[in-house]
Amino acid sequence: MANRYLLGFDVGSSSVKASLVNADTGKCAAAAFFPEKEAPIMAVKAGWAEQDPQMWWDNAKLSLKKIMAETGATGEDIKAIGISYQMHGLVCVDKNLRALRPSIIWCDSRAVPYGEKAFQDLGADQCLSHLLNSPGNFTAAKLAWVKENEPEIYAQIHKIMLPGDYIAMRLSGIANTTVSGLSEGMFWDFKNNQVADFLMKYYGFDASLIADIVPTFGIQSEVSAEAAAELGLKAGTPISYRGGDQPNNALSLNVLNPGEIAATAGTSGVVYGVLGEVNYDKQSRVNMFAHVNHTGEQTRLGVLGICNGTGILNAWIHRNITADISYAEMNDLGATVPIGSEGVQILPFGNGAERILENKEIGCSIHNLNFNRHNKAHLVRAAQEGIVFSFCYGMEIMQQMGMDIQKIHAGKANMFLSPLFRNTLAGVSGATIELYDTDGSVGAAKGAGIGAGIYKDSNEAFATLDKLQVIEPEAAKRSEYLAAYAAWKETLSKNI
Repeated sequence: MANRYLLGFDVGSSSVKASLVNADTGKCAAAAFFPEKEAPIMAVKAGWAEQDPQMWWDNAKLSLKKIMAETGATGEDIKAIGISYQMHGLVCVDKNLRALRPSIIWCDSRAVPYGEKAFQDLGADQCLSHLLNSPGNFTAAKLAWVKENEPEIYAQIHKIMLPGDYIAMRLSGIANTTVSGLSEGMFWDFKNNQVADFLMKYYGFDASLIADIVPTFGIQSEVSAEAAAELGLKAGTPISYRGGDQPNNALSLNVLNPGEIAATAGTSGVVYGVLGEVNYDKQSRVNMFAHVNHTGEQTRLGVLGICNGTGILNAWIHRNITADISYAEMNDLGATVPIGSEGVQILPFGNGAERILENKEIGCSIHNLNFNRHNKAHLVRAAQEGIVFSFCYGMEIMQQMGMDIQKIHAGKANMFLSPLFRNTLAGVSGATIELYDTDGSVGAAKGAGIGAGIYKDSNEAFATLDKLQVIEPEAAKRSEYLAAYAAWKETLSKNI
């Protein structure tokens, strides 16, 4: 019997990854990404960041070609397609569905003043109660920048879309989007369960710019004859799932229910929790979007806390203090020091302004260092504790919004490779940590399986998810972890 495959694309700013997942075994049969070195980001001016959407399409084609060759799969074998993508980007297309300018991507900051002015003019209560966020530097503010600074381009815009919408459009020839996608662009009104007309009116955007809305899971469109010929796919193959990278990462880890957390701890760290009721943080210290399983009948919101100084601090410690040993040996060295690092504390905020600190930029600082008592082992432990404490600080905001955090899911990668980091996170949060072997493109493929009805639900889709390790909080040491965290928070309060 021929294999049944699910195809997942993950459209990142550094590369586009494609995975083929065997629909029957749930295992990844092949994966590839292009380019093999980081994709270029155009920065014509300071604070700008743009990419050509055609580059994403070209890299998607190269990745797909490689995995099809590796597996011997044909277009007939692929039963559904899912897409994960870098969030908050703006793609503008004309009536022929051609991109009018490079995409203004997530890390471009030119639109900050446009979002801040909208927040002031419309009022915090209006924005937070309807959008759950400040308009900030999200897609709507980026479109306002185009409208004011490139009126000749703005006049030609037929539809606006996110990076994942663009790839789906290239596959199908049809422009559409999702509620989850609209919410991450600040185009969705949660109070009225519709496009945010008040923000559209404020910016002077015509309602026709918003593409048709399709469900996150379901037959959104089908591969066109033209795309099928270009990619070696079968015309009519359903595109049946789409999600931004952070919500999709949560899906990949089977994080769909209130109180569950998906965490990543690379250069920067993300704590993404699921909330089962419409709420918001009055200081707008976290981002909130519709999660992939949010519907009008079932509230599922993704609450996103970002900690900029995560793996980048750990790498700095390794590069400058423990360069003579491996990361694993460095973790062992830090574990020789007691919980609380015998008073040494590190505030890990040396990688830019922090949303969880209300956009204050306080830098990284080391506290209580005693030259006669402390050594590099204390700095290693204090750095990892400081990173964990910043995660927990973000999670406290989520708890204040009504989230009961019981479980943290993560991929076994980056900082989660460190037993010291994992044990500290479990110890302070009181949550069980489960580590998995998965990634965004595999999650997108399984999402497509759910959307196309190949799997009856997420439990069936993720039944084969490889759980690599479970870390339970050490009850006997909980008071020590909490005391260290409380002391760190006291130091933080004196520095913000």
